[in-house]
Amino acid sequence: MKKQTSSTQNQNSIKKGCLIYMIKVLFICHGNICRSPMAEFLFRDMIHKHHLEHKIQVASAATSQEEIGNPVHPGTVHKLAQYGISTKGKYARQVTKADYANYDYLICMEAWNLQEIRRILPSDPAQKICCLLDFTGHPRDIADPWYTGNFDVTYEDILEGCSHLLEHLKAKL
Repeated sequence: MKKQTSSTQNQNSIKKGCLIYMIKVLFICHGNICRSPMAEFLFRDMIHKHHLEHKIQVASAATSQEEIGNPVHPGTVHKLAQYGISTKGKYARQVTKADYANYDYLICMEAWNLQEIRRILPSDPAQKICCLLDFTGHPRDIADPWYTGNFDVTYEDILEGCSHLLEHLKAKL
């Protein structure tokens, strides 16, 4: 796992005279309809259950333009609904150059996403870009259920990655 070195990792906000540090996470996959929204909403649920909404923000985006404006894939919607997690209101969007400045972590689902993100963000001086399962003891790609049809395996991998990511971030708070 790469460590962040930038002193501008985050835009801090001022609230009632106090400095509040918000960690911002952007999950990234190819189309932003299967894996990255699954990670976004699962992680958002984990953050809520740990009462960390005021310290961690999360979103997701695509490396491609193929699905821009489309809702979350029904397989992801169904899988997350099994755990009481809604994706209502989420529509695919593409990563932008501005996202590098706006997020502390840009977390891809697989090595191919890393290659694709380099087209949009060719430089990573703050070492913000990595893969989700890099946070685990068993780094690997998360299979795309668009192709495999197996949303269960994808969910288990994302759950594993998000659990380790949450522990990593809690240590920084």
